[in-house]
Amino acid sequence: MMRRFVCLAVLLATTSAAWAQTPETLRAAVASPSRSPAFVARDAARHPLEELAFFGVQPTSSVVEIWPGGGYWTEILAPYLHDRGHYIAAVPPGDGTTAFHARFPQARTSTLGGGQYEVAPPGSVDFVLTFRNLHNWMAKDEADRVLAGFFAALKPGGGFGIEEHRARPDRPQDPHAASGYVRQDYAMALAHKAGFVFVAASEIDANPRDTTDWPKGVWTLPPEFRLGDLDRAKYAAIGEADNFVLLFRKP
Repeated sequence: MMRRFVCLAVLLATTSAAWAQTPETLRAAVASPSRSPAFVARDAARHPLEELAFFGVQPTSSVVEIWPGGGYWTEILAPYLHDRGHYIAAVPPGDGTTAFHARFPQARTSTLGGGQYEVAPPGSVDFVLTFRNLHNWMAKDEADRVLAGFFAALKPGGGFGIEEHRARPDRPQDPHAASGYVRQDYAMALAHKAGFVFVAASEIDANPRDTTDWPKGVWTLPPEFRLGDLDRAKYAAIGEADNFVLLFRKP
């Protein structure tokens, strides 16, 4: 038990130090008035400043963001890295690619999906970051190939940051993650299998109100509200899902 408390104290000290050293340019990117109001409204649940500081992303970093979706993180990362760093969005093939290019025409892109796993040239980037996507690759039985592609893209010493909906540790992991939830230890095992070395975990996106046993899986909760108006106030009060945040390194 004492060892657990010591490890937790070290992690908290490390995280606090990272936040204290957050570049002002990152603070400015998060506070930018050009960000979408709907995204800004989610900052209280997603903690973008703290999370990117935890990962250690610098203004000079080269970063691949995996499957950026609507662009919550893109609106922060692309301007933050524009002057001295490099931003690449690894987008899914097809219509998703077209939609992303229409919204962020200046962003460099690569493709992840449809048998394509090279998100950047081998050994070329400082960070690969993915936010709430692991369950999608588990659903398609391609998590191993996807993570191997991330490992190949990173420079030695590069960081792999992952945020994902956290399943309860006392229940078996569905290998296809149909509920959208993934056990933290399961995600760590997948990363270790790909060759990554664990660095640290953060609880900045934890939500103890999320019991994970919802009728439409994680999509029952905001921002999806898959049940529509049914018990909407109840799910709004619970908030966005409980999420783990992990950082790994490529040796």
